[in-house]
Amino acid sequence: MKTMIFDVLTLFPESVDRFLSESIIGRAREKGLLTVNCYNIRDFSLDKHKKVDDYPYGGGSGMVMTPQPIYDAWLYVTKKLSYRPKTIYMSPQGKVLDQNTALRLKQEGHIIILCGHYEGIDERVLEEIVDEEISIGDYVLTGGELPAMVLIDCIGRLVEGVLPSQEAYSCESHFNGLLEHPQYTRPYEFLNKKVPDILLSGHHANIEKWRFDKMVENTKKKRPDLYLKYINNKKTGD
Repeated sequence: MKTMIFDVLTLFPESVDRFLSESIIGRAREKGLLTVNCYNIRDFSLDKHKKVDDYPYGGGSGMVMTPQPIYDAWLYVTKKLSYRPKTIYMSPQGKVLDQNTALRLKQEGHIIILCGHYEGIDERVLEEIVDEEISIGDYVLTGGELPAMVLIDCIGRLVEGVLPSQEAYSCESHFNGLLEHPQYTRPYEFLNKKVPDILLSGHHANIEKWRFDKMVENTKKKRPDLYLKYINNKKTGD
């Protein structure tokens, strides 16, 4: 199996590495299915105080990350490679992450993720190294580390061998444009609520039909926007 590589350029490498060392992603790293390298942008600053930000030209509040440390960190990662990995900037201005994006990016094999901070990053270095901007929602966080971890988790779990089988995620919410069906486990009865009898019938075809009907029902109820998109795609054959 081929290893999926993530190189993260950040001001807080320990936080990213610590989170991604746990649970399913952590085990995948131990098995060599995923490689996550975290680089501290501050280590590449030529400033004697390792400063990585400065005041914005034109005035305004806050500070802007300077281009030199970021560019040199990116060069350090890419200079020995015979190819150029896709570089993604986690930004509230980017396209909102969805399952189709994760499936597409899984095919890359090697991704560099840039985490911003403060009021943003000098536009010139973004123009030079960034191939794509991705957001995890229409809101603003204090930095790009949390979005980077979300992106790695979302893509990483799709890599072959990370989960037991493709079936482990192919029935989940968003995989086929629908939300997931309800799940039940022991005990059979809880707070006077029983597991639906169909799930105990042993009739796999009927169970699959019930689950699919519930996926459609859940989507229509909880995410009418997704349901409308699903219906439109069915009409057009997409």
